[in-house]
Amino acid sequence: MCRGIHWGPLLAALLLLWASGVGCSDSPQKPEPPTPPPIDSSAVHYGYRVIASYPHDSGAWTQGLAYRDSMLIEGTGYYRGPSTLRRVEIETGTVVQSRSMPAAQPAFFGEGVTVWNDRVVQLTWLHNVAVVYNAETFEEIGRFSYPTEGWGLTHDGTRFIMSDGTDTLYYRDPVTFAEIGRVAVKDSITPVPNLNELEYIDGLIYANVYLTNAIVMISPASGRVVGIINLTGLLNPYPPGADVLNGVAYDTDRKRLLVTGKLWPTLFEIELVPED
Repeated sequence: MCRGIHWGPLLAALLLLWASGVGCSDSPQKPEPPTPPPIDSSAVHYGYRVIASYPHDSGAWTQGLAYRDSMLIEGTGYYRGPSTLRRVEIETGTVVQSRSMPAAQPAFFGEGVTVWNDRVVQLTWLHNVAVVYNAETFEEIGRFSYPTEGWGLTHDGTRFIMSDGTDTLYYRDPVTFAEIGRVAVKDSITPVPNLNELEYIDGLIYANVYLTNAIVMISPASGRVVGIINLTGLLNPYPPGADVLNGVAYDTDRKRLLVTGKLWPTLFEIELVPED
């Protein structure tokens, strides 16, 4: 039987969490996030099977994750210290290359990242600026601007796809970053808010839903949620310092789906398992 998400009660719960001080800060929260509640929907539900687990820097407030040349490109966001762009060895979790985001007043808070040809693009949360780096040297080579908050970023080979924490995904020109389209994301009943870190996989957009254990699979054309991955229990036991699920990357050559979270000590390679 196919099931979906009732986003009304979930959104209310998120607002209560927000009011209590849990949000896009770098203050760790201890409890595991809530499991997405089900309702009627045509979306297919998936569980998971862990294929492998790898070390991950438990001090990394992961905001963006991408895959390039057998390594992870990871973006972190901090206000207590500098936000960073990192190249990470998957099997060992070793940070083999790192640079802090450029200085700004107030400081840049790094968000989603994606790799486009020989460039890495890293969003900022509230500055309306995306920093463009050389993908090999991490030298800054340009900047883009946008009018919304910056949360997640990926691409489909022809255009950037960006989230801003709402139920809207924005399509942007890869040369100018100008908006060239947008789509509202919804299940069969209601909008799906709090879309965060993104990855484009086999024709679908995968999006972490902030403050939950859910990754939704979205049709780029319609914005319809066609699948939902429930990752409850993935990080078990849940360490006291760990925060929410956030970070999805895909190795197209080896068909590896990789996920982690903010301040998580582990990166997981998972296989999706359809639920009956």
